[in-house]
Amino acid sequence: MKYKLLSFLIFFSVSVLAQVDKKLTALLQDAAKGFDGTVGIYVQNLKTNKTAAINADTLFPTASMIKVSILCGVMDKIEKGELLYNQKLVYRDSLLYPGVDILGSFKDNETIDLSKVAMLMITMSDNTASLWLQKLVSGTYINNWLDQNGFKVMRVNSRVEGREPVRKIYGWGVTTPYEMCRLFTLIRNGKVVSPAASERIYRNLVRIYWDEGALSQIPPYVQAASKQGAVDASRSETVLVNAPHGDYVFSVITKNNKDQSWAETNQADQLIRRISSLLWHYFEPHSNWKPSVGIDKYMRNE
Repeated sequence: MKYKLLSFLIFFSVSVLAQVDKKLTALLQDAAKGFDGTVGIYVQNLKTNKTAAINADTLFPTASMIKVSILCGVMDKIEKGELLYNQKLVYRDSLLYPGVDILGSFKDNETIDLSKVAMLMITMSDNTASLWLQKLVSGTYINNWLDQNGFKVMRVNSRVEGREPVRKIYGWGVTTPYEMCRLFTLIRNGKVVSPAASERIYRNLVRIYWDEGALSQIPPYVQAASKQGAVDASRSETVLVNAPHGDYVFSVITKNNKDQSWAETNQADQLIRRISSLLWHYFEPHSNWKPSVGIDKYMRNE
């Protein structure tokens, strides 16, 4: 009861202290105008605490962004001594999630360090690795961790008893743009599981292979932690940028997308790039950086 009261007071204090950036809010609304679907955006300047939001408390599918919470559950088990970060795991064919994942190419009975499975889950968004780690920890354990740490709606749905009705609507996981940003900010500030565990998670989040979205609109010499999510009718990305004039975090999530194509011209993907570019130049107005001419052919990750 004391913990829940403390969480409420912290949330209330943050809400009161945060100031709405009306200019940025208007720019985001203009950027999202005409989108054929539902879009949610949350942005926070972590230096000034100013925020901007569109449907920031609306429920959206996480797709692969839920993998960050899976890693939090894994790290919590490690911190308690129930797992080891470098322990050997034995891959079995029954773990395979059909697709093009790296781990799915392993032979039955091969061994791999848990740390490498975690790396593949985050940096490559390897689904086989993700489901393996979720099974190792359990979706219920992850959801309990989320609840205990003040997340009201972010949850794992798939392969979790009692979550099937929600899974039919939102898929693997469910969240809001606000809660995705809150998780990234807690990790950045060393407040997820432990300072050491947070640092390890953050190091993985800054090594993302899938950089053709929001990351493509941020200079490559600026560190950014991120996680992407994509299914036919929903595209999403959460990014925390260690910008020269102060860190900022944002999450763009879409659902009910009319354009469900997988080409680089997908409307939601273009929206995410547009929002990322807008934010970079808003928070770094004197930056004259822009993507290099001809970079497009190097950003078609598959």
